[in-house]
Amino acid sequence: MDNLTSLRFFVPESVLTAAVLALFIEDLLVRRSAQREIILTASAVAWLALTGLALAAMPAGDVPLFGGLLQQDPLRVFFCWLFLGAALLTILIVPKSRQISSARLGEFMALLFALLLGMFLMASATDLLMIYLAVETVSLVSYVLTSFRRADRKANEAALKYVIYGGVASGVMLYGMSLLYGLFATTRVTGAGGIGSQLADVTSSLFRAHAFGGQPAAQLSLVVAVVFVLAGVGYKIASVPFHMWCPDVYEGAPTPFTAFLSVGPKAAGFAVAIRFFFAAFERQVPGGGYVAVTELPWPAIIGIISAITMTLGNLTAIVQTNLKRLFAYSSIAHAGYLLMGLSAASTAGVQAILVYLIVYVLMNVGAFLVVIAVSRHTGGEDIKDFRGLGHKAPIAALALAVFLFSLTGIPPFAGFVGKYLIFAAVVQKGGFWNVMLAVIGVLNSAVSLFYYARIIKAMFLEDALDERPISVPALYTGVLVALAVPVLILGLYWTPLIRWAAAAFGGGNAL
Repeated sequence: MDNLTSLRFFVPESVLTAAVLALFIEDLLVRRSAQREIILTASAVAWLALTGLALAAMPAGDVPLFGGLLQQDPLRVFFCWLFLGAALLTILIVPKSRQISSARLGEFMALLFALLLGMFLMASATDLLMIYLAVETVSLVSYVLTSFRRADRKANEAALKYVIYGGVASGVMLYGMSLLYGLFATTRVTGAGGIGSQLADVTSSLFRAHAFGGQPAAQLSLVVAVVFVLAGVGYKIASVPFHMWCPDVYEGAPTPFTAFLSVGPKAAGFAVAIRFFFAAFERQVPGGGYVAVTELPWPAIIGIISAITMTLGNLTAIVQTNLKRLFAYSSIAHAGYLLMGLSAASTAGVQAILVYLIVYVLMNVGAFLVVIAVSRHTGGEDIKDFRGLGHKAPIAALALAVFLFSLTGIPPFAGFVGKYLIFAAVVQKGGFWNVMLAVIGVLNSAVSLFYYARIIKAMFLEDALDERPISVPALYTGVLVALAVPVLILGLYWTPLIRWAAAAFGGGNAL
């Protein structure tokens, strides 16, 4: 599709671009206003609503945009709605968090929209260079938002580590992309002449299984290239061994941004991974299934990373006392669970990832919101600060208990549904190693109960250090209820989640 025609499908991104510019200008115009927080928050919500309307009004279809740089399809629309939901929750949380000063709220909102724009591009990118530019857009804005509190030494240290790890991961990913370009003479992942079509071409002898012995150098280069590209994706989703930035960044960044960082860019990273691996190395067959077009063992590579990631994340979380660091390692573990679905290399596996991501946004943002509410009162984020929360702020404590049980994967909470679908997709794939991967996932879920239960124990069974009741803003209470209720309902009736995921990937088949 030519550039002019493609603009019809690019309206949401255009609105986000206008929102970034408008919010910067508006911040200057209302700088001296006593109602600047209300004005800027209302304006940001309005821009999100406009983006949502543009997304809803976008023509349906499955077409390449701008000559194959982007792809318009149901998967793109799914992730865009997910990003908008996470951004809306963040915008509602920020003003009363006391972590972003009123004088800089406009800058924060504008940068958040720039980050959102990069995530939209990540969700639809089907060209190697477009993937790189989208990932870098998200990364660069994330560095700035991490160090947004310039007087905070922890924030500055976190941003520096983030930049260093991000630079290394980006360089490795870009080198892997250069290898792919050298092998295939194209940066397109999909479409005629793209990497996927070249690998699927039965007349090509370079990468077919029967020619493995004939072109070992090319086969080795392909494996190295894929591993290097996976490094860039792994950095965005915080999987081993590119996870080391995560705990420091989560602890040092403003907590509202930490909440967004734990769900938004992670989901965008999985959008890139799904598009890249399924477009390049899998071919869809009638009925909605996928078959490999090369013997490259990418599912096995991801399966190994998945097992190590979830195990390291859960075991390290056990010894944490700071809740932001604990949730950081928990986030690493959940990246491992999500990678299990990707390693299944099936429609059911991807749909399980999509279901899990929806639930993960609800329960993870909700958990961080309780951390913000407590830190507003105590100034601390350690487990000891949550002692006695059950009688000091019962609604917040009950909501956090719901989120923690759901993160563990205990029925009847929605987190159980997400984990069950992922484990089932891996087992359905068959094979001893896939079953063992599912067993490792179940054991890790049991381990996670230990450190989540420590928080619940502190809230309901331990005496508070300070008996004064915690004043939770009415807005926060409303958001907590709005997040906790779906976690409970979707744990009992999950059909809408499955239908949405099936419509986004696989045309309604598999789950």
